[in-house]
Amino acid sequence: MKLFGKKTNQYPGGTLYGWYALIGLLLSSCSVTKQISRQAANILLQDSVISTGHIGISIYEPATGQYLYNYNATKNFVPASNTKLFSLYAGLKYLGDSLVGLRYHGSGDSITIYPSADPTFLHPGFLRHPVFDFLAGKKYFTYSTQSFTAALGQGWGWDDYQEDYMVQRSEFPMYGNLIRIYGSGSAYYSIPANLYLDIDTSIEKYNDTIGFSAGRPWDENKISLKPNYLKIKKNDTIRLPLFAGLYDMPRFLMDTLHNKMNFEQSKFKNTDPRLAVIHSQPTDSLLKPMMQNSDNFFAEQTLLMASNELLGLMSDQKMIDTLLNTDLRDIPQKPQWADGSGLSRYNLFTPQSFVYILNKMKNEFGLDRLKNILPTGGQGTLGSYYKKHAGYIFAKTGTLNNHCALSGFIITKKNKLFIFSLLAGNYPAGATPVRRAFEKFLIGLRERY
Repeated sequence: MKLFGKKTNQYPGGTLYGWYALIGLLLSSCSVTKQISRQAANILLQDSVISTGHIGISIYEPATGQYLYNYNATKNFVPASNTKLFSLYAGLKYLGDSLVGLRYHGSGDSITIYPSADPTFLHPGFLRHPVFDFLAGKKYFTYSTQSFTAALGQGWGWDDYQEDYMVQRSEFPMYGNLIRIYGSGSAYYSIPANLYLDIDTSIEKYNDTIGFSAGRPWDENKISLKPNYLKIKKNDTIRLPLFAGLYDMPRFLMDTLHNKMNFEQSKFKNTDPRLAVIHSQPTDSLLKPMMQNSDNFFAEQTLLMASNELLGLMSDQKMIDTLLNTDLRDIPQKPQWADGSGLSRYNLFTPQSFVYILNKMKNEFGLDRLKNILPTGGQGTLGSYYKKHAGYIFAKTGTLNNHCALSGFIITKKNKLFIFSLLAGNYPAGATPVRRAFEKFLIGLRERY
């Protein structure tokens, strides 16, 4: 072979065989791209629901460092709960192996506690509560507040404030920041206790078909219970987000511990080495339900906890800006990132951005750890999908009205690992047909390659 004016059997950086291998790889890649393109066109682009809106697709193979297929992959979409993948990165990067449940200064009963935004405190999903055990032995302490008041995220739906999927954020969450109301008839009680319950007893005779629905004003925890034949049956648990005002959470803490407490502005940054630390739960025991159940509250608090650990204060916006300017500065397209959960419609991300963050997490934290955290077929938010492909497809779902997302990993039958992101939006229909189209497309990828 004659190369660069001289006869040789080599090329810069390798042998002639290397050229053939490279050409073969490129031809193979082109063939795969064409096949995926046809498959995407037949299943996704021509789908009767998806085609009424927009879709972005990105398929990437980490082993070769090549995109196998891109369609609108650099365009922005509302990602819904796929946003949690970026909050997951923040949690994996900055929360360590165990969550910081509390920081404190002093000894005996003369201590000052510093909240850490840990959402597991007295959450019914966790059996052990080391922070509660520590505080239960104190008769008196001082609560040092950061004055965190950003209970709701930017771009959240104001009329969802009473829905249990839009729980308010706080610097010291308790009980998952949810009011749980139990009982029947005229005998109802709540956790947290000592809440004002206004029970409508206008129906004289209660029976098994009659329960109650609950509501509260926008800015206080006064609960009204009214008879409801449709939503709540007798003896069901009613769940309602707490109003997490600046002084409400310390008061709930004081009522729960039956102690006395002083209240002051924070004197130390939470990263100050003079503060002692109490750990609460293994970090992945929070991140796993956050991803598998798409828990909005856990995601929001994860971003606040990461901010607290890295910056010494609780600010989702400052943490987002810091991440985008440091760890994620090489992201292909800089997103408009508004919150930790994806509840905000201000969020705008591209499919390639999700491929990027998934690949980055795989490289930094390992695929095995991500497989344990993300749902697979038949689990969590994938409970009705990919059941025959459990252990081979791991992905995060995302759904808002008229928007549907799915991003994750797929292991093909030829044992190839692909990273994918499918973002669809602005279709005037429900999400189920879109999810089924996604499923058909991804199963086709797994079986063909």
